[in-house]
Amino acid sequence: MTRCTGTWGDSDLSMRTLSTPSPALIFPPTSPGFQNGRGSSTSSSSVTGETVAMVHSPPPTRLTHPLIRLAAKQQKEQAHIDRLPDQSMIHIFSFLPTNQLCRCARVCRRWYNLAWDPRLWRTIRLTGETINVDRALKVLTRRLCQDTPNVCLMLETVIVSGCRRLTDRGLYTIAQCCPELRRLEVSGCYNISNEAVFDVVSLCPNLEHLDVSGCSKVTCISLTREASIKLSPLHGKQISIRYLDMTDCFVLEDEGLHTIAAHCTQLTHLYLRRCVRITDEGLRYLMIYCTSIKELSVSDCRFVSDFGMREIAKLESRLRYLSIAHCGRITDVGIRYIAKYCSKLRYLNARGCEGITDHGVEYLAKNCTKLKSLDIGKCPLVSDTGLEFLALNCFNLKRLSLKSCESITGQGLQIVAANCFDLQMLNVQDCDVSVDALRFVKRHCKRCIIEHTNPAFF
Repeated sequence: MTRCTGTWGDSDLSMRTLSTPSPALIFPPTSPGFQNGRGSSTSSSSVTGETVAMVHSPPPTRLTHPLIRLAAKQQKEQAHIDRLPDQSMIHIFSFLPTNQLCRCARVCRRWYNLAWDPRLWRTIRLTGETINVDRALKVLTRRLCQDTPNVCLMLETVIVSGCRRLTDRGLYTIAQCCPELRRLEVSGCYNISNEAVFDVVSLCPNLEHLDVSGCSKVTCISLTREASIKLSPLHGKQISIRYLDMTDCFVLEDEGLHTIAAHCTQLTHLYLRRCVRITDEGLRYLMIYCTSIKELSVSDCRFVSDFGMREIAKLESRLRYLSIAHCGRITDVGIRYIAKYCSKLRYLNARGCEGITDHGVEYLAKNCTKLKSLDIGKCPLVSDTGLEFLALNCFNLKRLSLKSCESITGQGLQIVAANCFDLQMLNVQDCDVSVDALRFVKRHCKRCIIEHTNPAFF
């Protein structure tokens, strides 16, 4: 990153005002002397270990030297962007990530005022594995609290996915300063713990979207004990989260899922991919409390079986999306439960469920006629017979994956293509399908993208 050495650089050393945070707080300097957020440089873009973060005042409005004024005048005449009205500039700034917006605020006084327009700060988005995200959040929230001390009333979304240096301290800053927070994404931030998440959900009552995928220390979502005691009878002990992604939270167990279900009763989207300790008992708890779930993923949860499918089927027509990929204990029995009760299912991913046969596909096709996307790849017992049931019942099918289905032939594909005209994606990789069958599909489903491994078809 290029260091800022502008005409007001020297004045930054003596300024500790709540104005524009230095980009060095968003992107770490590339100086060799800067390691782990600590450095010995005295320039305005360096940040020492535990000192108060340097922030920058607005750029000066007038340059005193005649030659500088002349150069600035010529540059201003050549800058067509300065002719844009404020609303257009704000619209352009709205597409910039947080770090670039901070840089824009350092260009001139007009850009400074525009860059800190409250409408641009409904979202903070930071990325990067080496970023000192705790300090960046502290400085940004402090600046945004300038007009409303201690709280950022306009901030609704914080996205810091992949910022591996995020710790509980950064989440605590968010919890304390952002009472209107509605969306938080911290996927891949493996240093955060349950306690920090509890603080956020307790102090941000409007939080609806929470992504903690890849946060291996998170085992539960609940209110802090203090928050539970202070709650009014009208509020109860509920959390308003509707979207929760706990993919790759490996240590999540049935008891933790029980607590989540009991506190997050408004859940509509829940993703538990590769939560390998979840069993059918955890799904039973889930269905007791969370009766409004529309999308559910338990992919790679190897202990989930047909009994778990019986519990999921209690969602009935509310369930629209279900992923059970690589759940090897699920057979036609589980599919029959889903097909019988979840008639409005639109998406099903059953890849790698080797116990599913043509009978399971038949139940599904005859009961879930509005199915739009189906993945039954790596189900070796599914053959052309199952495809025929799909073709004759699921006319709205748009995506179909049959990857590595050894029993599928070109005849089954032709039946599908002749009946499912809206097919947009077909995966027949590692299937024994002739070129003529692929050409037949292409003729009847003109918008269909075919993924295949036949070198003769192009």
